[in-house]
Amino acid sequence: MVRENIYQSVEVYYKTSEGCTDDETQFNFFEIFYVLSGSGVHVINGNRVPYSKKELFLLTPNDRHSFEVEEFSEFLIIRFGHNYVSEFQWKSIDHMECVLFHSSHLSESILRNTDDKEGVDSLMQYLLQILQQDNMYKEDLIRHLVNAIIVITARNLSYIRPKNMLENVDEKILEIIDHIQVHIHQPEQLKLEVIAGKFNLSKTYASAYFRKQSGESIQQYISAYRIRLIEHRLRFSDKRITEIAEEFGFTDESHINKFFKRHTGVRLKSYRTLSKA
Repeated sequence: MVRENIYQSVEVYYKTSEGCTDDETQFNFFEIFYVLSGSGVHVINGNRVPYSKKELFLLTPNDRHSFEVEEFSEFLIIRFGHNYVSEFQWKSIDHMECVLFHSSHLSESILRNTDDKEGVDSLMQYLLQILQQDNMYKEDLIRHLVNAIIVITARNLSYIRPKNMLENVDEKILEIIDHIQVHIHQPEQLKLEVIAGKFNLSKTYASAYFRKQSGESIQQYISAYRIRLIEHRLRFSDKRITEIAEEFGFTDESHINKFFKRHTGVRLKSYRTLSKA
């Protein structure tokens, strides 16, 4: 297995099927790859997923993947480290956390929104054009386009439903999930009465409604989401336990450790040590 590294905060490049091999590759960074043309099979973490034109895939650190090309293929690839996104001042949503939470179990193409599919294709075509030229402000343009693509990626990932969610789920459930993701660092906004009030539902109905549509309670969903983000902090950041506790609204290190151990069976320091072994 080949392990690749990234040497700049953002790298963008064009690749054809001649440059893709059947050898499995593992990254230490995030990669968005867009299919400009062609078709085949994308093998990611042992899952075999057909790919075709205008599909976009996200790979996270330690994902393993390879290609089986059936028709000559062209890809536009964006690579970036965690620091690139965490240091940028996003506004309306913690985009990267949203991406991280969902993409760890995602193999298929990310794009869910029809308008976004066309928008991403236009952005990618323009990005390819900028990449192949040597004009003024080239690097600035590339970064702005990359940022737009990351935002669209995060938005489409937010449409991904909990495992047991109904196929014809109500739009309001997706809005509730979006509210949870946006306010995951604000425990006061995650209280059942607050969520119910925001969506004009009674507490009792909101709880039963969410469970019926998603297959789990609101609190189970919130806890699972919070756990995944805490795990990410432990694996990919140097934040102290007290800093992580403060970020997610826990009173102190003891409080977050009790919560984390109840859901994972291990304390935070043990998880960090094991994940980096």
